[in-house]
Amino acid sequence: MNSIKDLAVQSYCFRGFKTNKEVIEKVKECGLGKIELCQAHVDFNDENNFENVVQEYKDAGINIVSIGVNRFQNDSVAEEKLFKFAKLAGCKVMSVSFAPDSVPESYSTAEKLADKYDINLGIHNHGARHWLGSVQILKTVLANTSPRIGLMLDTAWALDSGEDPLEMVESFKDRLYSLHLKDFVFDRAGKHEDVIVGTGNLDIPGLFKKLEKIEFKGEYILEYEADVENPVPALKECLSSIKKQLQ
Repeated sequence: MNSIKDLAVQSYCFRGFKTNKEVIEKVKECGLGKIELCQAHVDFNDENNFENVVQEYKDAGINIVSIGVNRFQNDSVAEEKLFKFAKLAGCKVMSVSFAPDSVPESYSTAEKLADKYDINLGIHNHGARHWLGSVQILKTVLANTSPRIGLMLDTAWALDSGEDPLEMVESFKDRLYSLHLKDFVFDRAGKHEDVIVGTGNLDIPGLFKKLEKIEFKGEYILEYEADVENPVPALKECLSSIKKQLQ
C-alpha cells in the first residue's frame, strides 16, 4: 500500500444505507476510491442488474476490488453468479466462507470456478465462534485445497480467536490474498467492541512491517462495524490513525 488512498472499504460499514448511490456518496466522503461489495448492497442472484451496479461505481470513479463475504455450499449455479459479477467488476479476489456440512465437495466446486474465472478466494476467519476462525483449522483447509483458496485475514476476528494477526501474516504469506483492517477491544466477559483501527489491540506499525516483509500485493480493506447510522466520522478517524502510526 503506497498511501491511505490505496485502501478499500467494506460496504458492510454502510449497511444502514440501502442504495449504491448512498454508498458511493459515503465512500467519497471518506476520501476513498475502492470498495468491497457485500450482499447488503448487491443482489448477486440478479444477473440482469450486474452491469448497472458495476457501471454505477465505475462512473463514480470507485473501483470494486472484491465482493464478499460469500458463503459457499457446493451450489455451482448460485456460486457461478458470484464469479460472473466479480469478473465483470474486474476483481482478482473475493472473500468467502464455506458451509461446514458442504466440505470437502464445496472446495472442489469453488476451485473449478476460481480457475474458470481466474479469481482467487480468501477465507474469512470469522472469530472464535466460527469453524474457520482458528489457525489450526485454516492450515488444515489450505493443506487440502489448491492455491486458488487462501486467506482473507480479518485482523479483529483473529484477535477474537486468540490468534496473533501478525503471526498469521507470516504463517499464511504464500496464500494471503486480502486483508480486513479492523480492531477490537474486549470486556471482562470477552465480548468484543469495534474501535478506531489502531486504538485497540491491533499493532498497526507491526502489521504493516510484516506485510512489507512478505511483499504483500493483495487488497487492504478497511472495516468498522459500529455507528451504523453514520460510520463516516469513525472511518475518517481510522484513516487518520493508520496514517499517523505509519509515519
